[in-house]
Amino acid sequence: MPMDVAEVATHARTENFPIASLLFPREYRPHLRAIYGFARLVDLLGDDWEGDRLAVLDELERELDLCYSGEPTWPVTRALAPTIRECSLPCEPFFRLIECNRQDQRVADYETWADLKAYCTLSADPVGRLVLGVIGRAEDVRLVAWSDDVCTGLQLVNFLQDVPRDLALGRIYMPAEDRRRFGVTVLDRPNEPLRRLLEFEAERARGLLASGERLREAIGGRVGRAVGLFARGGLAALEALEDAGWDIFTQRPRPSRARLARAAVAALVR
Repeated sequence: MPMDVAEVATHARTENFPIASLLFPREYRPHLRAIYGFARLVDLLGDDWEGDRLAVLDELERELDLCYSGEPTWPVTRALAPTIRECSLPCEPFFRLIECNRQDQRVADYETWADLKAYCTLSADPVGRLVLGVIGRAEDVRLVAWSDDVCTGLQLVNFLQDVPRDLALGRIYMPAEDRRRFGVTVLDRPNEPLRRLLEFEAERARGLLASGERLREAIGGRVGRAVGLFARGGLAALEALEDAGWDIFTQRPRPSRARLARAAVAALVR
């Protein structure tokens, strides 16, 4: 592949590994790192690639095919292939992540929460299902449903944090019906209707993230605590937004890594 694509792929592999994942037993971490690297690569190509994004996503899909029936050549897919084999991961969640970024190239706004939630089945839920695959629990329909809730909640939290960034990309992930409900007409600077909308969507996210506790209890042990920490990280991000007075323009409100690390240690010794 061209060197510039290789550099993007290498960057995706070397990005910071989420602190929540460090709570997992050591044998799971390389697999989670490989999945995270792939998810980051898809986002980088869909958001930051300066060439034909649809074409490069097609190229990535061909690389993914090679993980199942050949020898991939990109750094991220070469790292992913052993994880797919060892954990018997299905291809559908990976293809959904690619399809999500194709959709980003042609859909800029969502009318209803149902529309946006359907988008999350492509952008977020597949990652949780892959994590369940790594720990051997992907066949439990209850866990899958709770995982989907948590992943959708985490995606919604990201949307709240990234309104200015998404707007710069020409995208709006606040449903139009909700914007009308709160009288939001301006998204590029602070205003009272926007603050009320952010608070409303934050409550929706909290409701979804509540399934993290159900996941923790059902899975149990250290792995259950590790999975539950993802939801706790989302709740901590909502607290950071609230502490910042819903100011998403001065900086991107988010919990510090130190705070997340303390939560990880607390979960580990719980």
